[in-house]
Amino acid sequence: MTNPVALITGAKRGIGLGAAIQLGKEGFSLALNDLQSDQELTEVAKMLRSEGVECMEAPFDVADIECHSFWIEKIKNTLGPITTLINNAGVSVLNRGDPLDISEASWDQCHAVNAKGLFFLSQKFAHHLLQSDRTADQFYSIINITSSNAVAVAEPRTEYAVSKAAAAMASKALAVRLGRENIHVYDVQPGLIDTDMTSRVIKDYSRRAEEGLTLIPRISTPDEVGITIASLATGRLPYVTGQTISVDGGLLVPRY
Repeated sequence: MTNPVALITGAKRGIGLGAAIQLGKEGFSLALNDLQSDQELTEVAKMLRSEGVECMEAPFDVADIECHSFWIEKIKNTLGPITTLINNAGVSVLNRGDPLDISEASWDQCHAVNAKGLFFLSQKFAHHLLQSDRTADQFYSIINITSSNAVAVAEPRTEYAVSKAAAAMASKALAVRLGRENIHVYDVQPGLIDTDMTSRVIKDYSRRAEEGLTLIPRISTPDEVGITIASLATGRLPYVTGQTISVDGGLLVPRY
């Protein structure tokens, strides 16, 4: 059996990098996406190759739907048919604040990347799989990285939360359509993770986690989310699809 091939969007840092490291350890060949090719993405690819991981850079904007076919074909021709899509690329709001002051630009940016880009890249990937010669011993999946804010309101980032809720529903809809094709779809919802996106508020959330905001009294790391993603991508949960996997330390557990 040839190596499975994963396309990871937003791969040069944070959760995307955590996923790349863990999937590399599992024997995946990797297409590393980010918005553009730069020194940081190149260094990530170099680091992974030094560990024996076959990989390539795939710089494109996930919100640019017209380029999806080109890149899926290029990855296929370079690494082999893609078996796994990790939709991790995401953006936050332009400005935190009152939902009554949200700008159209901030709303559109969140939805273009977090929801629209995710859905249409998944659609194109699904067509790629359905047109490929798939084998029974290979596991095929789409793993969408949404957020605990798909469920829990974050008032200062309402447009972000709404876009992640849309992505969560897209995951369910795709799971319904693709289940009969033996393609698994998951919605991974991280909670308090120490990444660049959360850097402005992570100290406050770390304190709140220690005080009981999360059941496990600490924040998490991209590597821990990466381990979860790798478990899904390798088929270690083989009879699961369409489900939300909350990597949140119990943040969303209802209690009183």
